[in-house]
Amino acid sequence: MISRYFRAAWFLCLCCFVLAPVPASAHFKLNLNIRIFHISHHADGVDLYMRLPMPYLVASLLGPEESDGSRTPAPFTTHAMVDDELLHYLDLAALNRDPLPLGQLAADGHVIESNGKPLQGVVKKVLVFSGDTQTPFSTLEEAIQSFNTDQIQYEQTPFVGDSLVDVLLQYRPGHSLSGYQLSSTLNPDLPGQEDTANLVLDYGQKEPVVYRVTGLLSEPVEIDRSLFTAAKTFVVEGVRHILGGYDHVLFVVCLVLGAMTLSSLIWRVTGFTVGHSITLVLGFFGYTPSAPWFVPLVETGIALSIILAGVHALTGSKAINNTGALAVTVLLGFLHGLGFSFVLNEILGVTSSNIWLSLLSFNVGVELGQLAIVLVLFPVLAIVMRFKPQWTSGTRWVLALPCIVIASVWSGQRAVALLALL
Repeated sequence: MISRYFRAAWFLCLCCFVLAPVPASAHFKLNLNIRIFHISHHADGVDLYMRLPMPYLVASLLGPEESDGSRTPAPFTTHAMVDDELLHYLDLAALNRDPLPLGQLAADGHVIESNGKPLQGVVKKVLVFSGDTQTPFSTLEEAIQSFNTDQIQYEQTPFVGDSLVDVLLQYRPGHSLSGYQLSSTLNPDLPGQEDTANLVLDYGQKEPVVYRVTGLLSEPVEIDRSLFTAAKTFVVEGVRHILGGYDHVLFVVCLVLGAMTLSSLIWRVTGFTVGHSITLVLGFFGYTPSAPWFVPLVETGIALSIILAGVHALTGSKAINNTGALAVTVLLGFLHGLGFSFVLNEILGVTSSNIWLSLLSFNVGVELGQLAIVLVLFPVLAIVMRFKPQWTSGTRWVLALPCIVIASVWSGQRAVALLALL
């Protein structure tokens, strides 16, 4: 009987790898994947301080491939064939001559709409940074200070995919804005663009309101200065992160599989919640090592935690009491909480406004995503155990073994990356 389930589980593993989507090819790389918008209000309009990846502005403007294999470079870029790969670089000469047309691409590709009418933005200043030279941009004060700097003179030409563009736009409709919409028409057609992290900070009140949205911004974001609306965007991002983070999903699946009763499930989920909530906060505020090996170490640990939870689901369901399950899941939750903090730290700076509201809302979203997995899987297992108890062991094998196999592959890959940094 177990042999049959074992074969079924391995077949499911094979299907996971064979049917996995193949990344689309692209001519530009989107190595930096964050957009930040600071919107400062005045009596006659707003100033928009924007930071976005350079490929967003120029990827769609790359010339078509000619019969000889050559291409016309996109504006403000040059390219060269290196080892049969077309690499794209900043055209520093063009940027030094007049960078404002690059800013106009940003102005044309982003829309602020008030009372049903799009506003016209005027480009005031444009700066381009490589990822390792970018200035702080988490607050309005940092954004303003960034535009007070001069264009950096590079000794070595940066890659387009490693470059960020800062654009200052002024919108002057002649009146102040209360509620409005922000959207983007840019679609560079690049792998990973759907994961672009967008942070919108509106300074129309004493306390800035922070919104967090993922993707292209093709659907307008309603800026109504409501703390509830802003918090809701972070809740949605928390749900999206845990459901889109396959390592977290597989761990929760194995966590549920290892619970024989509702009470044991509650103990395990509680431990995981307590653990990841603690390190989400600690990791976000920087109370963790800053060495380059730390992130891959945590990611390797997360993969190993899936293996541990999966093996326990198959072999140790009755070998640990509720108190022990709580302690173990708290410890494993520490690892996953650090993983959550890395994601939030990529876009939300420690000095950002309403920081505790954003942190709490993101964590609530993580809990809701975790609860969704539990509410889908545990009732199915409960039904199987009640009406088809002979299927219980096989169901665990079919679900847990693919998790273990996939996590084993991740563990190897991440361990190799970790060892390279030690």
